[in-house]
Amino acid sequence: MEILNKILYWIATGLMLPVIVVLIFLFLKALASLGAFYGDYISRLKDQKKLHPFFNEAVEKDLGINAIPTGKGLLFSYLQQLFTFRYSPVIREKILTDFELEMNRKLGSTKSMSRLGPVLGLMGTLIPMGPALVGLASGNIASMAENMQVAFSTTVVGLIVGAIGYSLTEVRQRWYAKDLSQLMYISDLITEENETKKK
Repeated sequence: MEILNKILYWIATGLMLPVIVVLIFLFLKALASLGAFYGDYISRLKDQKKLHPFFNEAVEKDLGINAIPTGKGLLFSYLQQLFTFRYSPVIREKILTDFELEMNRKLGSTKSMSRLGPVLGLMGTLIPMGPALVGLASGNIASMAENMQVAFSTTVVGLIVGAIGYSLTEVRQRWYAKDLSQLMYISDLITEENETKKK
């Protein structure tokens, strides 16, 4: 039994360095994601300013690809695809599905951070506890203090990473849900217009 305990102890302590390295990587990635989010937010404000009149007036005028305002955002691209294949309901349905898949892919990174951050933070908290208790038992207070410092630091970093990942995921999900709703709205208007022309 003592041998098994030692093996578990070696495995746990051996994971400490990888956990710290991955936590630091995720923390840097979270900061980079915040910067990218700010850029996306500014770009989205400009895009929505262009698209707002288009969506409001779409039901009142003949829909056409020339009516779409120009822009570089992903929503513009999918709108153009809907109009390009306006007479094919099957392809338009596929375009909407592709948009959902693309949005899920874009959310993957921040979703991973929101889950991995706290998990690695907890691992980084528990792993040094073993050496800290050993240090306490042997009277090595300095070693115990050092291990406890690592434990609490990894907890904080892990929670920060998780909080950033969760917050960005929540906001982006609302963005993408609105975008999908707008695309479905235009697709339904195209269907309605096509049926009207047949009559």
